Amino acid sequence: MKNVDDLIESAAELAERGLSKGEIADELNVSRETASWLVERSGTATRQPDRTTTSGGPSDIHVDWSAIGRDSKRMSAVATAMADLLAKHGEDVDLTIGIEKAGSPLATLIARELGTDLGTYAPRKHQWEEGDIEDLGGTFSRNFAGIRGRECYIVDDTITSGTTMRETIAAIRDQGGDPLACVVLADKQGLEELEGVPVYSLLQVITVSEEE
Repeated sequence: MKNVDDLIESAAELAERGLSKGEIADELNVSRETASWLVERSGTATRQPDRTTTSGGPSDIHVDWSAIGRDSKRMSAVATAMADLLAKHGEDVDLTIGIEKAGSPLATLIARELGTDLGTYAPRKHQWEEGDIEDLGGTFSRNFAGIRGRECYIVDDTITSGTTMRETIAAIRDQGGDPLACVVLADKQGLEELEGVPVYSLLQVITVSEEE
């Protein structure tokens, strides 16, 4: 994608396919507020405009890593680098948790690299359209490894606000697990830790602007 018009078009296509605004945010690697703004500008929104965004548009950065995602060799190389960032956090870690959707394929490759089991977590933003996201709940897939009593790593593609990563850390702890470290491709916040858990990224995206 080259510009905002491309993002608006993509948001429209995803909305027409029935994806929630939270899922659109996940697909486009933008915040929920940005996803709402894009859908509204596309003309496909059927609800009232989301008042959390301004008429001038939200402040956000779109990260397009499709050149990596569409090629298995590139994905494997990137996963090896991400696994290397995690490797120093203990020899007893035997579980890697991927945040759906985009974090899951990365987590699969990282788990193979580190020799761990694999789990996945579907965050509550996938159900979100409007209103308070706190009223929704995320889920761990029963098709993958269990968590209770295990140390684990958390993998996602992008940190936008940190909300999804915080949610995943809390969900793992609620299940009796112990998250030791998080890793992402790109971090828009420049975070070093969340909820006491170290955060690593291959890229940190920093917005440079003059304060008014």
